[in-house]
Amino acid sequence: MEQKTYDILVFAAHPDDAEVQMGGTIAKMSDQGARVLIVDFCNGEPADYAEPGVRTQQAMHAAHILGADRILLDEQDRLIQDTIALRLKLARLIRLYRPRIVFGTAEATVHPDHTAVQPLVTAAVFYARLQNWGQVPGGELLADSTPWVVERLFFPHCKMEPLWGKDIDFAVDVSATYERKKRALAEYQSIFHVETGDQLLELYEAEDQHMGHYFGVRHAETFKAQSPLLVSDPTVFLPGLHG
Repeated sequence: MEQKTYDILVFAAHPDDAEVQMGGTIAKMSDQGARVLIVDFCNGEPADYAEPGVRTQQAMHAAHILGADRILLDEQDRLIQDTIALRLKLARLIRLYRPRIVFGTAEATVHPDHTAVQPLVTAAVFYARLQNWGQVPGGELLADSTPWVVERLFFPHCKMEPLWGKDIDFAVDVSATYERKKRALAEYQSIFHVETGDQLLELYEAEDQHMGHYFGVRHAETFKAQSPLLVSDPTVFLPGLHG
């Protein structure tokens, strides 16, 4: 049977990170027909309010709400590091699933696991395009796979970090899919007080509302690009609030 490929790979440290950072964008891309795969580096255990295994089930339900598939790797929550072994593992996934666009997590310092994501994903995208891994000590994991060149590498804002403000490369209007994002996050009762109101969830939504105000929309998710953006026609941009 032919291996399934994806248009979009979203790499995240923990189950819920992808939803928090860009859940509305994932839902929007899925609605437009893109095949999206979320790759969590770990299963998020131990969870604050649930037994082992529950957070994984919640993650699968949340991905389904957003229209995405999901896999969880076997790194340990709280102890994720930028290692050569993990770089190679991610590069192999990129070669296996052949995405056009890859997303990671940008400029994180508060949570050590989040801090490791940007260098890991950046290196993996670069490794995935290189040949002759059989000649590199330790490169056996990639030696039997075909190089793959990712078209774009993007990073959503990590909600645990200070706001980027206007220092962004682009934003996505997620007003139409925001209720789906909230429903996906509500699955994570292992880490959020969903029924009684959770301060973190309120802060996350407040950021998306705040950034939306820059563009005259209800909710927006913000991103930075690994390299400058190129368009074939400047009329593709949506209207700005102040031109």
